[in-house]
Amino acid sequence: MTHTTTARAVRGGLLAATALLVACAAPAQATVRGPEPAGDWLLLTVTRGDTRSGSTEGTLLLCDPPRGHAHADLACAELDRAGGDIAAVPLRETHCPMIYSPVTAHARGQWRGRPVEYTRTFPNTCVMAARTGAVFALAEDPPAAPAPAPAPAPAS
Repeated sequence: MTHTTTARAVRGGLLAATALLVACAAPAQATVRGPEPAGDWLLLTVTRGDTRSGSTEGTLLLCDPPRGHAHADLACAELDRAGGDIAAVPLRETHCPMIYSPVTAHARGQWRGRPVEYTRTFPNTCVMAARTGAVFALAEDPPAAPAPAPAPAPAS
């Protein structure tokens, strides 16, 4: 009789421990988010290095009117010309060093009522600036200007 009681107690304890483990290990289903801004907006982040251990900076770009970004006027104008598609921002002709120092650009938001989601890893910040214009130029420094066209060779 004692054996049966002990086996039941052990099984009950194991069942309770398993239920507790499953309940604690389950991911939270609700994500807390604040209200989304009205108009065109993008939450922009740039992660330098490995996305797991790199440093991340970010900002909220608002375009109605342009604000919240070091170069909001220029970034909003480029996005407007590209229809809100970051991949369609015109490529800037520039010479970038062949140094691998990866940066990951991420944008989430809405443009003209449509959701925007963009993530891309570039070999370095120069290539990111050439491909995305002022959109991810989060620092106060002026965004990289297009390189001047090469001068024509002198006539001989």
